[in-house]
Amino acid sequence: MAEADRYMFDHKELAEALITKQGIREGLWGIAVEFGLAAVNVPVGPDTKTISPAAVNLVQKIGIQRFPEANNLTVDAGELQRRAGAPKRPPARKK
Repeated sequence: MAEADRYMFDHKELAEALITKQGIREGLWGIAVEFGLAAVNVPVGPDTKTISPAAVNLVQKIGIQRFPEANNLTVDAGELQRRAGAPKRPPARKK
């Protein structure tokens, strides 16, 4: 079987991983993305003499920030802590 070469996460999964990494135990947290903007001239024609000004958005940083109320991006760090601390069920026995 081939090894995976990519793992994708949705917003909440990413927030959960970063909350856990930072050891945060309370509050509503969600991802925050810092963008940068750059201007460049881009070749647009079949020849390299035709160019057009363009804007490029750069993802500079990805992190988490505290939110005042729950929304579709937030994770409750206290709930995440309770889930992580819950005893795990033993595996079911085969009959």
